[in-house]
Amino acid sequence: MKIPSPLLGIVAVSVLLAAGCSGSKENAPEAKMDGDKVIISALAPADPDTKLDTNAVTTLLSDKFKIKFQFQTTTYDAGPAKEKRQISISSGDYPDMFLLIPWVDAFTKTDVQKLGQQGVAVPLEDLIKENAPNLQKALDSNAMLKAMSTAPDGHIYALPQWSDCYHCTYPDKLWLNSTWLKKLNLQVPKTTEELRTVLKAFKTQDPNGNGKADEIPMTTDTGDSTLIGYLMSAFAYAPYGANNGVPSLLALNGDSVVTPVDKPEWREGLKYINSLYKDGLIDQGSFTQNAEALQAIGNNPKAVQLGSVPVLWPGIFVQLGSKDGRDKQYDAVPPLTGPSGKSYTGYNNPTSIGYTFMLTNKSSKEARIAAIKMLDYIYTDEGQIIVNGGPEGVGWEKPGAGDVALDTKVQPTWKPRLSADVPKNTSWNSLGQYNMTLALRNAQAVPEDIYAETGLERRLFQATQQYEPHVDKAQVFPEAAVWADPATVSEMATLKTNLDSYVSQGELAFITGTKNIDTDWDTWVKGLDGIGMKRYLELNQQAYDKYKSSK
Repeated sequence: MKIPSPLLGIVAVSVLLAAGCSGSKENAPEAKMDGDKVIISALAPADPDTKLDTNAVTTLLSDKFKIKFQFQTTTYDAGPAKEKRQISISSGDYPDMFLLIPWVDAFTKTDVQKLGQQGVAVPLEDLIKENAPNLQKALDSNAMLKAMSTAPDGHIYALPQWSDCYHCTYPDKLWLNSTWLKKLNLQVPKTTEELRTVLKAFKTQDPNGNGKADEIPMTTDTGDSTLIGYLMSAFAYAPYGANNGVPSLLALNGDSVVTPVDKPEWREGLKYINSLYKDGLIDQGSFTQNAEALQAIGNNPKAVQLGSVPVLWPGIFVQLGSKDGRDKQYDAVPPLTGPSGKSYTGYNNPTSIGYTFMLTNKSSKEARIAAIKMLDYIYTDEGQIIVNGGPEGVGWEKPGAGDVALDTKVQPTWKPRLSADVPKNTSWNSLGQYNMTLALRNAQAVPEDIYAETGLERRLFQATQQYEPHVDKAQVFPEAAVWADPATVSEMATLKTNLDSYVSQGELAFITGTKNIDTDWDTWVKGLDGIGMKRYLELNQQAYDKYKSSK
């Protein structure tokens, strides 16, 4: 797990303060043009199959809004992507626009507030009022979206994505190889000890039948992991965090802001996870490998090796539509019950609390207007379907007479095509999910066979129904809507960075055994206060109290 350098943050602050406050339209640089198109430089992540400069959606948006995009791309690997974004800012060589992905490299609230205060992020509210009626309508009709988007000083410096994604709302899932369960005559585990029994059988009883001890009982990757969240939930409520597998530090006890990570229940959860790791039931690669490495194992043509994977959905670790059908072997395991009878699940609603669209003070007035008009189109149903899926007839089509919507009570209005039939580089996919409403998502035609490749949404929907009853919303800190006092933003950012690093490294050490949880726990807990946990909770309590009083 890559830890950002504190030095980088210090350099960023000094450079950005020197940049000054040139966010208004009057101070905007002169437009750069390419014929009748305004040039907009943009930093965005892209997977290996996506070439944003030649992408079909890029071409469509470029022609429609007279934009000449100049993309600088990062990867879907969160660590390097965030580092490249951070370096661009700290060096002062940042683009006109950031177009990011929540689960890769989104800005945090504190990032947004700091960049707004320093004049790097351009206020968007006037641009929206004058040029973006669809976006304005979404802000006016969605109180949470407006609260998320509007900083305490009244400005909108960046926008989050909004996707009413039911299966993303309950992200801490475990996908288990049901074929192996049946072969070994085992039941779906319901408790922590039953899971141990299943994982031991996967490791020792050759469920893939190739005569080799090559089965991996449980593994994940650093960017997508829900390992701690899923397993810990049998011991304590584990708040879901936006930081790619790093659980949030905050929960509620009534109206008090608390952290669960220093409690005895958290210790017992880590002790259980360590016991699985010590017995070789959790793969060492879970804490080092990226998504590509996990996929390579999941798709190994010589043998099915994966017993269970704690991630949001199966496509992260295995190719959907695999020729040998291995992707159909995995089913979600409901939250486990721990020794004291607890059984929680993480909650993530709204599903994206990071900030992904930002215009900077490097952009011209013309670029800002063109970019916000483009985003306004993306906020329409037509824009959502095309930008996420690609052009009609390429990435999606009109439903036929026998097609059934995800919500069986409504008529389907659009039908995604099989991914194998969709040319590469057709859509913006996760870059464009800005107003995926529940009505639009539920109106897509989805096969009733949940294991069909295009039946994925129904498969995820049904799987998630097993998790929803386990959420305790009373403990959920409403991170999306709570803003820190502007005067404490820098302090809050430093505290969060240091605490996230300390907690992540400590948990990893306890799980892998480099720290002994029986002898080192008390010292580690005391160390939290040395890093500033009490002050962090105090600042978040102040912010939460202000949020509560304004409701």
